Amino acid sequence: MISLIATVLNEGDNIHHLFDSIKRQTRRPDEIVIVDGGSSDDTLAIIAGYAEDLPLRCFVERGCNISQGRNRAIAEANGDIIAVTDAGLRLSASWLEKITTPLSSDPALMVVGGFFLADPQTAFEAALGATTLPLAREIDGANFLPSSRSIAFRKKAADAIGGYPEWLDFCEDLIFDLRLRERCGAFAFAPDAVVYFRPRRSLRQFFRQYYLYARGDGKANLWLKRHLIRYLTYFALTPGIFIAGALLHPALWLLYLLGAAAYLYHPYRRLPLVLRRAPERPAKAWLYCIVMIPLIRLTGDAAKMIGYPVGWRWRLALRPPDWRV
Repeated sequence: MISLIATVLNEGDNIHHLFDSIKRQTRRPDEIVIVDGGSSDDTLAIIAGYAEDLPLRCFVERGCNISQGRNRAIAEANGDIIAVTDAGLRLSASWLEKITTPLSSDPALMVVGGFFLADPQTAFEAALGATTLPLAREIDGANFLPSSRSIAFRKKAADAIGGYPEWLDFCEDLIFDLRLRERCGAFAFAPDAVVYFRPRRSLRQFFRQYYLYARGDGKANLWLKRHLIRYLTYFALTPGIFIAGALLHPALWLLYLLGAAAYLYHPYRRLPLVLRRAPERPAKAWLYCIVMIPLIRLTGDAAKMIGYPVGWRWRLALRPPDWRV
């Protein structure tokens, strides 16, 4: 039996995308378990409208965070296989079939990671998708840590690690993945199990998103080396090159061009593929994206550098449980 779960909160303007795509699945779930965090809009009414067509159960956990909501959904689920996605997404027609078939075929396998692609509606969203979301060919399937936008696992595996970390509000799915891998071994990667994810609509929304992600990294003590490298690059290497060029030879400033080329290579390589999924692709959209990608990169780095120490301060003050135990 396969249970599809998701958490929702004030998704009335977009929840139909998810449920319409569930109705089109080549393999429908045996049940759908939704946990609502206390929506104040028409989310619950819209979900109720799908109850005649889908095997749907909905629970309200007012004020719960996403980990608490997912854990409640897992506890309520009757299936031995749990597929997880999020509101605000659109599932490809074969998503559930592709992400659960490896589990059905191999009783020893515990986790399957799916994939997600940008679903841009504007030129800014296309630029953001190209900057932040990798292509499937860039993924090392053996080490990929799937987002809980697109993952499936055996219920007993989630129970064995105590579910999602309820003390953590962001990056909770990374901790979940890391604990699952430690307990259950290697994951399978299903690159064709695709969900379509609309990027943030503005630079301000993107800044907040990455600030919260980095704050979550700090709270969970994740990726310390990556964050230190970022600080060293901006506060030591970048000014160091300028000083060296001024004191030794201006040709050293060409290192900025080499660094920029390496920094922007992947976003510009992805851009044509991402723009194909945008509703309109005029020439000015290409120019806009080319200009915006460096600004998006810098904004994301600034958000991370601000958010990470905030998370660390929270960690030092509250001393959350050690998720590695």
